[in-house]
Amino acid sequence: MNRSKSEELYSRALKVLPGGVNSPVRAFRSVGGTPVFMESGQGCEIKDVDGNSYIDFCNSWGPLISGHRHPSIIQAVQRQLEKSMTFGIPTESEVELAEYILEGFKTAIPSIQKIRFVSSGTEAVMSAVRLARGFTGRNKIIKFEGCYHGHSDALLVKAGSGLVTAGIPDSSGVPEAMTSDIIVLPLDDENAVKEVFAKQGNEIAAIILEPVPANNGLLIQRKEYLEFLRKITRENDSLLIFDEVINGFRLAFGGAAQYLGIEPDLITYGKIIGGGLPVGAFAGRNEIFALLAPDGPVYQAGTLSGNPVAMVAGLAQMKLLEDSLYANLEKKRADLQTAFNGKGYSFKMTGIGSIFWFYQGDTPPRRPDFIDRESMKTYAKMFHFCLDRGIYLAPSGYEVGFLSAAMEESHLQKFLDTVCEFFESRGAD
Repeated sequence: MNRSKSEELYSRALKVLPGGVNSPVRAFRSVGGTPVFMESGQGCEIKDVDGNSYIDFCNSWGPLISGHRHPSIIQAVQRQLEKSMTFGIPTESEVELAEYILEGFKTAIPSIQKIRFVSSGTEAVMSAVRLARGFTGRNKIIKFEGCYHGHSDALLVKAGSGLVTAGIPDSSGVPEAMTSDIIVLPLDDENAVKEVFAKQGNEIAAIILEPVPANNGLLIQRKEYLEFLRKITRENDSLLIFDEVINGFRLAFGGAAQYLGIEPDLITYGKIIGGGLPVGAFAGRNEIFALLAPDGPVYQAGTLSGNPVAMVAGLAQMKLLEDSLYANLEKKRADLQTAFNGKGYSFKMTGIGSIFWFYQGDTPPRRPDFIDRESMKTYAKMFHFCLDRGIYLAPSGYEVGFLSAAMEESHLQKFLDTVCEFFESRGAD
């Protein structure tokens, strides 16, 4: 494929944008080569600035569950643009979106009774953690290796050398003091959690995790483990926060909480909730949200929170999320996974709902330290093989892929055929 315009744009971008991008993974550092610059999208296909077309399995990292430029969402946005882009004043659209979401939660996750909109998943998580601390009067937060919660200072941490350790910064520019109340534990280790609560239970405000971790591989957890976390937080008057920025509205309308049948105290959202526009949200029980400003002492605010263009896009997206959509997407992903795994390659596919991920080994890893790091070299080669044949995957082997409702069987068959062609060409695999 000719990508000369992408190469030219990247050269220009390097002069004005750090690394030539506005989010690191887009720079192709994990897979090598020059980032592809996109121009347009329709349904499940995207077109780059050189006119090359690709089936999109990245889907803007998750938001586009209905595909690119769904007519209902585009029309809602166009109608709002004729009125105003922003007010910074309450509008009916934010009330309507909140009502629609909470009505949809009534059966599956009835404890979620209030929601506040923000502008990103990072902002949603930051606000939920602050609210948890304000509600409990405690400071310490447990998070897990392999779970990403945005780029706020306090949660950019990794585990130290011990089993149980205070967090240390995982980014330059983050003082250790900012992470001193973060406890980082390995996933899928009940004893590690019990040990922390035995020693510091009366100091722990909350446990936060992705119920289906999907930012460092797809680390599908045992339901029993998640139920254990729910139980131990209740026993210690701590809160359980589900970071559903990826899972929310992706696995079911009620996200992983509905899909798994586990009700947390707080949930954070992003991606799908905005219909393709920048929206985040955090939601939870009435008594917790009674502490949030302006009703209570826990402060949170945002100039573009509840932006009317984003709200109408979100509402249009929500109205497309029927049970049949989720069932159809899950079946397509499961069929794709079964077909690929039946080939007997060293790489396998794991998945849940409409999320999939490639890994090397016999058993899907549940922890990041179980991921075969060497397999990322093979993924990089597979990525470029697919890219050159009109398949756009995430440019990192640690990132997941997403199906969209715009995908037909023919798109999935082309994807399967292309990936299989890659492994067949390698002989030993």
